[in-house]
Order: sequence, then structure tokens, then C-alpha cells
Amino acid sequence: MEIIQVVPMLPPAIDGLGDYALNLARQLRREFNQETHFLVGNPNWQGKREIEGFPISVLPHRSRGAVLSSLNEISASPAPVLLHYVGYGYAKRGCPVWLIDGLLGWRTTGVHRFLVTMFHELYAFGPPWTSSFWLSALQKNLAMRLARLSDRILTSRQNYAKSLYDLSSGKHTEIPTLPVFSNIGEPDQVSSLTQREKRIVVFGSPSNRGRVYRESWAELQLTCELLGIEEIWDIGAKTGLNLSSMNGVPIVELGERSAAEISGFLLKSLAAFFNYTPEFLAKSTIYAAYCAHGLLPVSHVGSPFPVDGIIEGKHFWTPHHQTDGLRSLESLQAIADQAHAWYQTHNLSVQAQTFAALLANNE
Repeated sequence: MEIIQVVPMLPPAIDGLGDYALNLARQLRREFNQETHFLVGNPNWQGKREIEGFPISVLPHRSRGAVLSSLNEISASPAPVLLHYVGYGYAKRGCPVWLIDGLLGWRTTGVHRFLVTMFHELYAFGPPWTSSFWLSALQKNLAMRLARLSDRILTSRQNYAKSLYDLSSGKHTEIPTLPVFSNIGEPDQVSSLTQREKRIVVFGSPSNRGRVYRESWAELQLTCELLGIEEIWDIGAKTGLNLSSMNGVPIVELGERSAAEISGFLLKSLAAFFNYTPEFLAKSTIYAAYCAHGLLPVSHVGSPFPVDGIIEGKHFWTPHHQTDGLRSLESLQAIADQAHAWYQTHNLSVQAQTFAALLANNE
């Protein structure tokens, strides 16, 4: 069976959602012999019209008509459509009215039209001096329309699922919640912390890593002291910061690397640091990668309550109020093990099974 995956962008563009969709396509092919035809929603995307045997179409422009004609051209006998939805992926201000109108037109101008939507995000909100404040109502309305238009929906956070139930007026009573998987692979085996080098990794986009160095310098420094860290490895595109060392601990800038190289670095490192709101870890591909590779995930802050099954001190470690560091390596190993076990409940194979079942249930 062929499916159509609608995405904002794909590699070679640096885009976590595009990586997510491509990894999912590979797994659906591997496990279910299910082929994907990609439809890229950004007309300015630059890339080949095929990747690893998956054909790629690109919207000529962002309009209702372009969505309708592109979907019809891809599959004369309509294939199920899997939409990866992030409002800002399809419109600068997060309001892709044209996309929702186009999908509505596609759904209502033919028979056997089946739409599954993965809500990676719902809608934004912010203080009154931001555009997200003024456009929040429109973004919310678009999410509501899309939820009601879709035959099946799923998302990455439990809070999102609750909101989607309300937005769909109860149309969707079962909304699978799948925290994101690692975009840089899932090793079959991981070694214990005692077998790893005393190194901490900072990985991700320049903005994510920039927050670590600008906002969490003291927390990262304390982590290095407590864990006896001998090197900090910075992985990703340049941050623009002048990084050299932290209290004598060298910061090694490795730059952009392949997924296989990054996976190898994580497998040999004791810990990895992130500056990310704990309440949103279920949608962080960086945290997912850390969990999948069995090292110790370290957060700049804790969380007073569990979210999406993630608990401070059980699935990630914070340096605050810690005094024993490596002397309690057994307890740190327990955190790494529990984070790894949590990840296995929604790894790429589990997610492929869920998507395949939803896409096949189009009667």
C-alpha cells in the first residue's frame, strides 16, 4: 500500500520534522512493505525529487488549489494521507488556512479519501507584544477544523490529546499519544555508565545549544564537577559563541556530523545536557536521542510533577541539591536505565505499528 506523507520540508534541509517523517517512512517500508510518496509543503524547498526510493512532489505554491491538484496527481485512486502538522511549518505566522482549505476540498470532492493527522503542535500563545498572542485564536480554530476533518489523529503529548478531544467535540475518543523517537538511530545495545568516557555531550540546533551556554552555564559547570567530566563535546552547526573551556574542562566543537557519527559519540559518553522545559520533553528529539543511547540525561531544571510518564530523578537528572555525584553511580545508572526503558515503549518500531494500523483502518 502507498501512503502520502505531507511535510513542511525534507532533507537536505535541516528540519527535525522532515527527519521524523523520513525515519517513519523507512520503518513502514521495512516492517509493513508500505511505500511513501512525500508532498513537501514549502515551494522554496531545494532537493531532489526522490530520496532512498521515496518519490517527492513539491507544492508549486501555497494555495487551496495547489493542495487539491497535487494530492490528486500523486494518486488517482486516493492513497491515505498522513499529515505532519505544525502550523509554523506551513505558514510564517502559523496560520496555514490554505492547507486546511485544500485538505477539505480534497476530502469532499471524491470518495475513499482518508486523512490521518499527527499533531506535532497545536497552537501558540504568548504575551500581547507577540504575533502568537494575536493569532492564537486563528491557530486554535485551524487546529479545531483539522481535528474534525481528520479520520484519525494522534499526537506527542498527553495534554495535546486532551485538548484535541475537546477541539474535535468528542469526535476522536481514542487519540494515541506517542512521544517522539530519536532521529539519529536506536542502538541495539548500550553500555553501562562505568564503561563510558567521562564526557558530556551538548547536542542539537544552534539555538538549543546556545541556550545551554547562555542560560545554563552554572548548571553545566556544576554537572561537570559532580560527574568528574573531562571533556564537553558540542555537536551541531556553529552557535556563534566563542567556546573553549569551562573551568579547565575543554569544550570540543565537533560541528555538524552524520546521524551515525552522532550516535557513536553518544554511545561512548557518560552524560548529555539539555536546556528544555521538562513539561515538553515528550516532543524533544534531543531528549529522545539521549534516552535511546542509554546515557545519563541531565536537565538544567527539575519538574515538580510527572508529565507524559517522565519523572525528575527517574528519567532525567538535575545537578541542583546534589552533593555526591559519581559516588552514587549506581543511582545514576538507574536513571539512565529507566530513561532507556521509557523510550522503548514508543520507539520507532512501536510508532510504525501504530501509524500502520491507523492508516490501514480506512473503511
